[in-house]
Amino acid sequence: MENSQTPNSQTPNSQTPEAQQLEFHVSYLNTLSGRIEHEEFGDRSAAERFANAQLKEAEAWAVVDVVVLPAAQQQHEHAQQLVA
Repeated sequence: MENSQTPNSQTPNSQTPEAQQLEFHVSYLNTLSGRIEHEEFGDRSAAERFANAQLKEAEAWAVVDVVVLPAAQQQHEHAQQLVA
């Protein structure tokens, strides 16, 4: 019996990464307070610039995470933009 699905087949409701809304979350060590802080950005270059700016001291670190927003959250944010 043959399997009719290809290994990379997607379900009909799934979106390609290009069609999904992305956010860029930066986690970093605030060397002044000793606390881990978080910031969110709408584009990768702004997130990377911010992360690089945090690397002023030898013990400093910063990580940029790409976050795919769920479709329901995208609709909620769009509704907030229309109201604002």
